[in-house]
Amino acid sequence: VFGETNPSGKLTATFPRNVGQIPIYYAIRNTGRPQSGETFTKFKSNYLDVSNTPLFPFGYGLSYTKFEYSNLKTDSETISQNGVVEVSVNVKNTGNFDGEEVVQLYVRDVMASVTRPLKELKGFQKIFIKKGETKTVTFKLAANNLAFYNQNLQFIAEPGKFMVFVGGDSNASLSVEFELK
Repeated sequence: VFGETNPSGKLTATFPRNVGQIPIYYAIRNTGRPQSGETFTKFKSNYLDVSNTPLFPFGYGLSYTKFEYSNLKTDSETISQNGVVEVSVNVKNTGNFDGEEVVQLYVRDVMASVTRPLKELKGFQKIFIKKGETKTVTFKLAANNLAFYNQNLQFIAEPGKFMVFVGGDSNASLSVEFELK
């Protein structure tokens, strides 16, 4: 109320913009339709005057300051079945107040033998950043963090390409790709 504490909590659910979006949740499965932003609009399925994005995405939260994400990279473009990839990102406090941010790491399996969520939360770190300061946040992502139960109920990490997204909520668009061999 008095601005002495800067909030940094995050939502544990997605809030739809309107009732026509229900059900909506962060780990939604791919529909097979073109992703938004693509030029192919034959399968567009939303109202013309209403955005198809959620009102508040999973992981969203308020703060008195603003954070900017940049320089997302991996230490390797490929990892082995028993390997680990290190993902790092710079987070800058561009606002007028010191604050805490929950940096969230999501992974998308580009091509799997079963339908996988578009994004899965695989890690997060809460960090304190003074105004004007930049910090580098690092995540270690092991191959077993990419595993899932296949059609034969075996918990495996299938070889292939994976996309990593990092940001302040599940709408994180800063991405990098690596391959599991």
